[in-house]
Amino acid sequence: MRRLHPIVVVYLKGICMGAADAVPGVSGGTIALVVGVYERLIGAITAVTPGRIRRVLAAPLPGRWADAREAFREVDGLFLGALGGGIVTAVVVATRVLHIALGSDPVATFGFFFGLIAASAVVLSSEVSLDTPGRVGAAVGGFLLAFVAGGQAAAALPSTTPVVVAVGAVAISAMVLPGISGSLILVILGQYEFLVDRLTAFVDALLGLAVGGSVTAVVDPGRTVVAFVAGAVVGLFTVAHAVRWALERYRAATLSFLVSLVVGGLRAPVVEAGRDLSVGWTADAALAFALAAVVGAVAVLGLERYTGGLATDTDTDA
Repeated sequence: MRRLHPIVVVYLKGICMGAADAVPGVSGGTIALVVGVYERLIGAITAVTPGRIRRVLAAPLPGRWADAREAFREVDGLFLGALGGGIVTAVVVATRVLHIALGSDPVATFGFFFGLIAASAVVLSSEVSLDTPGRVGAAVGGFLLAFVAGGQAAAALPSTTPVVVAVGAVAISAMVLPGISGSLILVILGQYEFLVDRLTAFVDALLGLAVGGSVTAVVDPGRTVVAFVAGAVVGLFTVAHAVRWALERYRAATLSFLVSLVVGGLRAPVVEAGRDLSVGWTADAALAFALAAVVGAVAVLGLERYTGGLATDTDTDA
């Protein structure tokens, strides 16, 4: 069977990450771990510096092409571009599809993601070694953090620009901190529906420009999108550096903490599904949740098997 080009595989893994993080209770960082791009992603993000960005941007200048290309390789630019493209594609598409799914059958939808998280924990269990008090403590801390966060009620925050920037900085941590979904953080902070509506309006307005739509319609939701992205960029680079530092110095304890976050995150989809049951959990609801969970688990196990699992992607020429 012919294998896909490595860059296409990275793009598809980005789609998986973006689709996962678009739904409360699921972490794009978890998917990054499962499909084997987590540490490479951390390395690429932390390799981005202002100096290297300037070198890349100087590519059009005479005699600067070779240096710009080298700087692009130093930040693993092809990998980041392919993965980021997949993430953006998935977020744009998934927010629409999942809005429909959550509206029509939230229990089964959250059940699917419960299975995804549970299977992720199984796949990642081989990375954990609880043979010292420090590693046990890290595992307990990670579990409790995700478990408590997954059961919090939505808080009421005003959807102002400063709040959106701050929320973006916190929520993006899910890309480099498995176990806690960025969307779940948005739900806890009471910003999920607002931001999904703004993103949908922004994309619709952009598409509308092709048929004579108003620029004003783009600017209004665009301000919110730009504010969120600005906060996300700040949060992404600060959290990524912290995680890389921890992996380099306390690898075993850090992995124990991260995998335990995945296990603790199992509470989130159960809580979210329960909130949509007006009469509480019934036998039919529990069955639908369980069947969907099986589908989610099979999806993750299949993804892990056919994309190389936790092995680091070293074959991509990026």
